[in-house]
Amino acid sequence: MKIKFSTVLLTLSTFALLNAQNMQAPKAKKIDKKLEIHGDVRTDEYYWLNQRENPEVIDYLNAENAYTDAMLKDTEKFQKDLFEEIKGRIKEDDSSVPYKYNGYWYVTRFEKGGEYPIHTRKKESLDAKEEILFDVNEMAKPFSYYNLNGLNVSENNQLVAFGQDTLSRRIYTIQIKDLKTGKILSDKLENTTGGSVWATDNQTLFYTRKDATLRSYQIWKHKLGTPQSEDQLIFEESDETFGTYVYKTKSKKYIIIGSSSTVSNEYRFIPADQPNAEWKVLQPRERDLEFSIEHYGNDFYILTNKDKATNFKLMKTPVDKPGKENWVDVIPHRKDVYLENFEIFNDYLVLEERTNGLTEILINSWDGKTSYKLPFKEEVYTAYISYNPEFDSKILRYGYTSMTTPNSTIDFNMVDKTSEVKKEQPVLGDFKKENYKTKRLWVTARDGVKVPVSIVYRKDTKISQKTPVLLYAYGSYGATMDPYFSSSRLSLLDRGFIYALAHIRGGQDLGRPWYDDGKMLKKKNTFNDFVDVSKYLIDEQYTCAQHLYAMGGSAGGLLMGAIINQAPELYNGVVAQVPFVDVVTTMLDDSIPLTTGEYDEWGNPNDKVYYDYMKSYSPYDNIEKKNYPNMLVTTGLHDSQVQYWEPAKWVARLRDLKTDDNLLILKTDMETGHGGASGRFEALKEIALEYAFIFKLEGITE
Repeated sequence: MKIKFSTVLLTLSTFALLNAQNMQAPKAKKIDKKLEIHGDVRTDEYYWLNQRENPEVIDYLNAENAYTDAMLKDTEKFQKDLFEEIKGRIKEDDSSVPYKYNGYWYVTRFEKGGEYPIHTRKKESLDAKEEILFDVNEMAKPFSYYNLNGLNVSENNQLVAFGQDTLSRRIYTIQIKDLKTGKILSDKLENTTGGSVWATDNQTLFYTRKDATLRSYQIWKHKLGTPQSEDQLIFEESDETFGTYVYKTKSKKYIIIGSSSTVSNEYRFIPADQPNAEWKVLQPRERDLEFSIEHYGNDFYILTNKDKATNFKLMKTPVDKPGKENWVDVIPHRKDVYLENFEIFNDYLVLEERTNGLTEILINSWDGKTSYKLPFKEEVYTAYISYNPEFDSKILRYGYTSMTTPNSTIDFNMVDKTSEVKKEQPVLGDFKKENYKTKRLWVTARDGVKVPVSIVYRKDTKISQKTPVLLYAYGSYGATMDPYFSSSRLSLLDRGFIYALAHIRGGQDLGRPWYDDGKMLKKKNTFNDFVDVSKYLIDEQYTCAQHLYAMGGSAGGLLMGAIINQAPELYNGVVAQVPFVDVVTTMLDDSIPLTTGEYDEWGNPNDKVYYDYMKSYSPYDNIEKKNYPNMLVTTGLHDSQVQYWEPAKWVARLRDLKTDDNLLILKTDMETGHGGASGRFEALKEIALEYAFIFKLEGITE
């Protein structure tokens, strides 16, 4: 049946003729779709919007875009000024800190006026002649969207494999460049993740393919110079709740195929110099046994939750006896310390741990004579182990940032304990870190749990009920939202805002139990934490409801949808970026990318217990006839993670049911997907749009 819009749905051409002040919001036609399971019937009147190829759907999205442009027309100049302001803090002709790998120094740099990076290397010495591997500015010219990833240089340094995505669906085509001649070889590997691994023979390439749902499900072996049709399937992940991937160990001795779900892992391996060898399973998968591996000497080192090690521990096992019955403790489990990561050197074992919500880096010598922590002085900060490709080094490279300190790359000598800041990300203009203050608050949630909140503001900002606050959070997948520096955020702080980052349950900010307490049948803790933090900021007079703004993206967009259903009166404005808001319908559709692999995150609604729980918080299913805050909702037509129709349907239903006159606008990027624009500076226009929306509500015009 051909779908027709109601008369109130205006076309783009009609929009162009109307004065912005008189423009009526688009209203999508309702076509009831009955969705029944477990004896429960839901009616989705906007289900038809999932027809991506339907011209009328495109017309509707364009109409929403035109309405958004009209409603924000008075901010057009301000948006441009904000863009230039944010861009003006960024050093255009910038470069990364060099790192050495396999005889070459690698550097990524940007040139003034360029949107994309230039990937380079120099042989042996930084004084050697620069060799340009890829000038992405040139490669991106024919496309409205372009992403290069998975750069992978062969062991003989003569070939480099790379992946390209020109649609923003995160589907990459792998090609190979001959670094001697500069020519792109005829090899072309379609429908991949973009990443690949060279065997030691410099002729064999292992890579990962995606299925129709974009799940990484197959590992293939490609022989240089042959068509993809002759590639050999090495491994297929038949369990739809798992994804698979391939990588090479730091030692370069083994190629590893990994399979992972939310609560289980499995690895198989071969020697890197024997690409045709039979793959050996390290440890067969078991539900609730999670682990990751690295190789050193005669052993595999294993970061795992084995033996109910909730916060993980480090174990090892001989390569020739890798099964779990042979695993022995290296760093035992500690109830109050979450072991996040580790790095192995010839003489040292480096641990990245999390205690009381903050990261610590510990240096341990293998001989047991040395053990110490790196000193960090700020109250709120982020530290992490950086890229350290060489075993035989006394230098640990790590990263450091805080909400007042730009990201720094630091080389630390583990012998004499001296540090060298290789680079602090430059911030152009009049930025001085001493003009800003950051601190951590602890908020008691409704169930008595204390939730950490990191805040930053200018020291000259007067904190009162009239102070505007932007509160951000994510709270899913165990993703930790560490406090970090943002030069674009200065545009908020310099206009009197407090920026607050709520470390709510669903992340791993306070260890693995923090994650477990915010997923599955405990997911509502995530939403309650955010609302309780909001109330705290109001009660403690950091702000008031007329000046409190909330922002979140993807699963954080689900958070935005849940909190406006639960407590809309707390917020003057909400920005929901690519929001996952139609939880039940999406999780019931196993043809949609990422669905089956997330049953252990959200639950499987084919089970009535999970269905009922999801339905009770799903933003789309719980919209009511009541007042909602001002809202800006963003999405991308080609989004592979949260399909565009989720925010489109959500906005349509909100507009139909809400009882207020507040602003509700939907901005769809018709060219891109989940990550937004691909250019270095183009993405800043999205930030400028979001800030201009918030500033408009706050009465800030410049």
